[in-house]
Amino acid sequence: MVEKANLLDFNLPALTAWFAAQGEKAFRARQVFQWIHQRGVADFDAMTDLAKSLREKLKAIAEVAPPRVASEHRSADGTVKWLFDVGVGNGIETVYIPEDDRGTLCVSSQVGCALDCKFCSTGRQGFNRDLGVGEIIGQLWVANRRLEELEREGVAVRLEATESRSPRPVSNVVMMGMGEPLNNFQPVVDAMSIMLDDFAYGLSRRRVTLSTSGVVPNIRKLAEALPVALAVSLHAPNDEIRSRIMPVNDAYPIARLLEACRDYLEVSPRDFITFEYVMLKGVNDAPDHATELARLLRREKVPAKVNLIPFNPFPDSGFETTDMDRVRRFQQILLDAGFIATIRRTRGGDIDAACGQLAGQVVDRMKRKTVRIHSHPGH
Repeated sequence: MVEKANLLDFNLPALTAWFAAQGEKAFRARQVFQWIHQRGVADFDAMTDLAKSLREKLKAIAEVAPPRVASEHRSADGTVKWLFDVGVGNGIETVYIPEDDRGTLCVSSQVGCALDCKFCSTGRQGFNRDLGVGEIIGQLWVANRRLEELEREGVAVRLEATESRSPRPVSNVVMMGMGEPLNNFQPVVDAMSIMLDDFAYGLSRRRVTLSTSGVVPNIRKLAEALPVALAVSLHAPNDEIRSRIMPVNDAYPIARLLEACRDYLEVSPRDFITFEYVMLKGVNDAPDHATELARLLRREKVPAKVNLIPFNPFPDSGFETTDMDRVRRFQQILLDAGFIATIRRTRGGDIDAACGQLAGQVVDRMKRKTVRIHSHPGH
């Protein structure tokens, strides 16, 4: 039996080439692409502007196969989290966060993560494999369909659409879920190209953000391939602290990272880099750390927005949450130094969907064990 091609695995150029290999014209690929992504249709029989012969042909050789939803949890604040089954005991998590002016989907790029950031429950699980294009874009495909279903059931998942909002529930995507996106470079770039495609989701580059722990060579590759908004997990004002909590810093220390960020801004859709900074009590949260961070960013001449993130605890993390008065004092020092500094509002904490809590289920190929943390509320 011939294995069917999953059409979610193709961006438009790849799908066009695949159709050509089947002896079909390019415009047929565009039609099918629109049916799949603009309209969320998986059934070839429902693609009514295709000839019946083509529909029968596609049913024999192709499918639209997103990752399977293993569970769904909804927070009291409107956040929705899905656990997707990606086979062989592995699961990934995806989170939808409704906000006043947008609906943001946090998308995973890998099953687990190999970078072992000490404050992240995903990193605690180890790493199994990269996700394919269809598994990445499939998270967005499923989320839009499911959120539209919830709306029809009377569940409020977004505010009223405006001219600046997407007609779909998801108006913004952040590659901030499980995994390091730049360590799964080509599938992530191909999936983001589908997000941006006018025949698919039509998102602007400003509304797609990739978050990296600082894989410097691939920041430079991204600038050439598909520059979207960039967020960098910094989390420390100096190499000593950063290497202690983020081993990636040994390979790509802060000076090299900030140099790559400066270069990225030449092609970025935004005029600043967002630096993520998880506040860890007694580690990186002192007023002196804030002053040192401001001096660093000013010295390196990187236009910056600093997003302060209260640490979200998980079992045996070894870290504690900074109290909010101390977080606000840290913020004020940055503001007084002339930087944009925000405090991330914790969302979805009651369903373990907050920043740093995504864990899913990973059969760890690095440590040869299965680890499961926070896949369901109460665990």
